[in-house]
Formats: sequence, C-alpha cells, structure tokens
Amino acid sequence: MKGIVFTGDKAEVLDGLEVREPGAGEVIVKVMAAGVCHSDVTAAAGAFGWPSPAVLGHEGAGIVEKVGTGVTHVVEGDHVIISTLAACGVCKACAQGKPTRCRQTLGNMAQPFTLNGEACWNFAAASVFTERTVVRGFQAVKIPKDVPFTSACLVGCGVMTGAGAVLYRSDVKIGQTAVVYGCGGVGLNAIQALRVKRASRIIAIDTEPEKEALARQFGATDFLNGRDEDIVEQVRRLVPYSETELSGPFNAGGVDWVYDVVGHPAVTSNALEMLDWGGTVVIIGTPGGDATFTLPYQRFTQNERAVIGCRAGSYSPHSDMLQIIDLYRRGEFMLDELVTATYPLEGFHDAVHDMHSGAVARGVLTIG
Repeated sequence: MKGIVFTGDKAEVLDGLEVREPGAGEVIVKVMAAGVCHSDVTAAAGAFGWPSPAVLGHEGAGIVEKVGTGVTHVVEGDHVIISTLAACGVCKACAQGKPTRCRQTLGNMAQPFTLNGEACWNFAAASVFTERTVVRGFQAVKIPKDVPFTSACLVGCGVMTGAGAVLYRSDVKIGQTAVVYGCGGVGLNAIQALRVKRASRIIAIDTEPEKEALARQFGATDFLNGRDEDIVEQVRRLVPYSETELSGPFNAGGVDWVYDVVGHPAVTSNALEMLDWGGTVVIIGTPGGDATFTLPYQRFTQNERAVIGCRAGSYSPHSDMLQIIDLYRRGEFMLDELVTATYPLEGFHDAVHDMHSGAVARGVLTIG
C-alpha cells in the first residue's frame, strides 16, 4: 500500500508499505480522509527528531476493517475518528476523564509498519497518511455514518485542540469576552467554540488580513492585524476599563480570556496585557522546547489573572468528540466549512504549500 513517509530528511509518497495484524485491544482502520496539520510538516522537516522511516499523519477518519481480541465498542464496518490519545485507560488521569494527562500518551513510538520488508515507525500513535493503520481500540471513536469523512477527520486534532481549549480547559461564561490570537484551523475552532459558549465579544487576531472573512464566518465579532505595534491598545479600545479610560488600577480593562494559538513569547506577553482582572491566558501553541517568556508579578498577585497550558484541547475522546459531532449534526458547529480543499495522497506537497500560503483553513487528503 501507499503512504507518506518521513525518510529522514523529507516526506515522500512511497509504495511498499504493509501494516501488521491487530493485537489484543487494537483495531485496523481503513483510512478514508486525513487532515494536513502543521505538526506533520514539522515532523517531516526533522524538527521533532522522530526516527525514520516513519508513516506520517495524525488527523484521520475511516472504516474499521478488523478488530483485535477484547475490542467490543466497535465492529468491522463502523465509521470512526482516530484520536491521537493512545491512553492506558487505567491510570489516575484516565480514571478522572483526563487522558491528555496520561503519561502513556506521550511518544508512543512503535514499528507497526514495514516498508519494502524493513521495519517502519508510526507517528503520533496514528499514522493516517496511508491506506490502513493500526491503533489502540481506545483511539477509535465511533461516529454516525452520515458524517463525511473529510469533515470528521479534522475532529481528531485541529478541531479538538482549538474548540477543546474553550469547551474543556476553560470555564467561559455567557457574555464574557475573548481574544483568539492566530486564525488557522485551530484558531477558527476556538472562535466557533466561543460562539457556542455565547461569548459577547470574540476578537480575532492574525498577521494575515485575508483571514478576516473566515474568522468572521466562524464567529469573530472583530478582527485585528497582529502586525500592528499597538495591538494591545487596539484590544483595550474595543473592551475598555470605562467610557473615559482604556486601563484602570493594575491594568484593569480588557478581555476575560486570551487563547494564544501561536505560542510565541511576544504573543504570550501581549496576551497578558490584554486581560482584565480575573482573566486567563490559555496557551495552545507549542514553541521550541527552550522558549521562555517573562511576565510581571503584579499582573497576577493583585487581580487573580492566570496563565494556563492546554494540551490537545484537554478532551476525552469518547465523550467530547461525540459532543462536537452532535453539535455539527444539529447545525451548531461548522466542520464542512473548515475543508477549503481536498487532495489525493500524491498531492501532499500541494496541500503543504497551500497551508503555508494561508490559502486554506484546512487541506484534507482523500485516501480511501
């Protein structure tokens, strides 16, 4: 079978892949569609230090083709979204419904594939840029068969990372205000989750002005150019301390929530300056491992502001993914609109080019 393989210095579409039979508690999924995410491109550039050769892709949906012993929640023919959270299901975090904190969800390097007879690695416990993959049963989330694979696949990463930060990591109240810093696929889902939560003002910020139309389509009430030097002041003019002052004591005024989808020290620092008393910066973006930022104590100690991290949307697959699908089927959450373009497996590099150019909200590979 074919797949997109990281060969050590680049990603290539190669033939000659095979996947092993499912073991106990595992399933084989025939991949029908897969989203192209920045993390796959980063891996293909060698930035993660991932071993090679490795089958890329971690945002997928497909059809259960075979189940291993002990798997009872799905059967052959079921439509599923593949979650990257290969959680153990029994640790303290899993028992509390917080699999993003399960230690076993980190890394998960294995060699379930062969490439021309030689051992080949997986990626992110998913490897969906191929015709078939094997995952833990916990990772296969059954969905109704009327949900298009091209839309469903995005729930596996981009949707849950953005929407989950709002729905499952935050406690947004009706009428509160928010900034979403970064309007790619993840940011758009944070925006529409804020719309679902009935935020009164949703301020989208991006360095690419052409993203304004999409941001507003998904629920943004305002759009600002992130390249502007006075970006903090612009936010405060939209949500001032009072009719006569932009800022009050200890920098009062500004929004209740800022979602930092970029993960850059300058963005995080700006995000803090945009917060009202009691506000929270939620860091979603993942900069390099040695990146740091410096923040003033008095922005926290006198007014109960906070900065928190969020991994993968802090979601639990078999409840929260299905909540998103339910919202989608009721017309309250947009998935189809996220799919700007589809490509065959061989069009991976075109999808990457379009992603970097800002031409797509999300590009999707149609595989099955």
